[in-house]
Amino acid sequence: NVKIPKENLLGKKGEGFKIAMDTLDGGRVGIAAQALGIAEGAFERAIEYSQERKQFGKPISAFQAIQLKLADMKMRIEQARWVTYYAGWLKDAKRNFILESSIAKAAASEAATFVTKEALQVYGGYGYITEYEMERYYRDAKITEIYEGTNEIQRIVISKMLMK
Repeated sequence: NVKIPKENLLGKKGEGFKIAMDTLDGGRVGIAAQALGIAEGAFERAIEYSQERKQFGKPISAFQAIQLKLADMKMRIEQARWVTYYAGWLKDAKRNFILESSIAKAAASEAATFVTKEALQVYGGYGYITEYEMERYYRDAKITEIYEGTNEIQRIVISKMLMK
């Protein structure tokens, strides 16, 4: 039974849910961009570390197993980049972007988790030590799969949009 003065209402009476959902849709593009930044940061550090860390007399970046990890990481980052940019472009163009914001949020956050997990693996045991920042990157990436609607919720949104 809370009374809110008319001048304090956001939008029109009865439109609160729609306003909240519109805010979440826009926020999902922001989370996708955040996840993309986390992935890029972890990737750049993994590249640097792989060139500095020596094993058997050469940098670990010379080993095919590390090269394949780095290639997979870059592919995921670029996929996430373009779905995020597209969702952002639609939003800026004031076009419907509900489907694309959910796709971008889920794809970019999962890319970030994948990339940081692989980057942590490149670091080996050092990846878990708090003196190295990789363990924080992993934690920061994982939370992007959870807030602004979990990725499971994003899949429900996506599938409902497909059935319209």
